[in-house]
Amino acid sequence: MRDVIIVGGGPAGLNAALILGRSRRSVLLCDTGEPRNAATPRTWGLFTRDGTAPFDLRAKAHADLDRYETVRRRQVEVVEARRVEDGFEIVQADGRRERARRLILATGLRQELPQVEGFDTYWGRGVHACPYCDGYEARDRALVAYGEGHGGCGLALELTCWSPDVTLCVEGEASLSEKDRARLARNRIRVVEGPALRLEGDGDQPSRLVLADGRAIACTALFLMPDTCAPSPLVTQLGCELTERGVVPTRDYEKTNVPGLYVAGDASRRVQFAVVAAAEGAMAAFAINTELIAEDTR
Repeated sequence: MRDVIIVGGGPAGLNAALILGRSRRSVLLCDTGEPRNAATPRTWGLFTRDGTAPFDLRAKAHADLDRYETVRRRQVEVVEARRVEDGFEIVQADGRRERARRLILATGLRQELPQVEGFDTYWGRGVHACPYCDGYEARDRALVAYGEGHGGCGLALELTCWSPDVTLCVEGEASLSEKDRARLARNRIRVVEGPALRLEGDGDQPSRLVLADGRAIACTALFLMPDTCAPSPLVTQLGCELTERGVVPTRDYEKTNVPGLYVAGDASRRVQFAVVAAAEGAMAAFAINTELIAEDTR
């Protein structure tokens, strides 16, 4: 019986393990080694590490954790998780089972790319989920917001921070209200209606989005709606509440509606910044250590 199991080795999981290791808690960190940002060349917006490659950040974090003898890392997928009388039990892909008094899910979100040719080719290098993370590098160029309805309108308006050349691509006429259309027009955002066929490029970057009717839109970067992501199946296995957008509505210190279960990082917020995820991991670790102290000294 360990003190804590952490599922997910991104910024949230790594920082939680660090704080718990420094608290001398026995920790098992399980991670597949296949993060959502694996195709992304750089991680931006993280102070003192702005522009560092994601896997370089992980390597440095692993070296930090290796200093703490109570923290163990294991590259393995966790396929099941359940509540047991004295805590939680996980089942790993190799069949091994582990138990802990507390569980942190730092699994992030699974990116579900629209079925458009070229989106997977340019994922992380021109197709992005977060303009705060990647908008600056595409500044003052042709940006496309790919989305529907009021949310698509909001994404297109958001992109005006980075470029005056913004196009909103929607599937059909019924997607936008007249109020949204008027607001987009006032802000000089073009609306293009019709299914996208493929994203083409010149070299490593996209250059145009081709629609099914043959029209082509200039596009040096395309940004997706945040609801193109899905949570880990472990979230629902454990009985977590979910918002209509598919994230866990965590309480203070990343607590969930399931006692002893914490969710930190992208799976619990729509502010998908590495620095925010790391902070949430630290808060969860602090809360868990405080709870365990109270239990052990009762």
